[in-house]
Amino acid sequence: MKKEDLEHIVVEALNEAGGSASLVEVAKYIWRTREQELRESGDLFYTWQYDMRWAAQRLRDRGVLQSASPAERNWALA
Repeated sequence: MKKEDLEHIVVEALNEAGGSASLVEVAKYIWRTREQELRESGDLFYTWQYDMRWAAQRLRDRGVLQSASPAERNWALA
């Protein structure tokens, strides 16, 4: 797994959750479905939760995710 794969996986997690989910729910989905890939990913294993947040920001920048303020708890597909 590469850092760039996280964008697709975030969208996958949100689709699985019906279009929106909390950051924690997305992280749990990634761990539940990709644990082995993460364990084999080298340095990404130590940074994937940070990188997941940046993947979400890139998705927002492209209009795939709704904009979110710091007070909002859910990520949602646009």
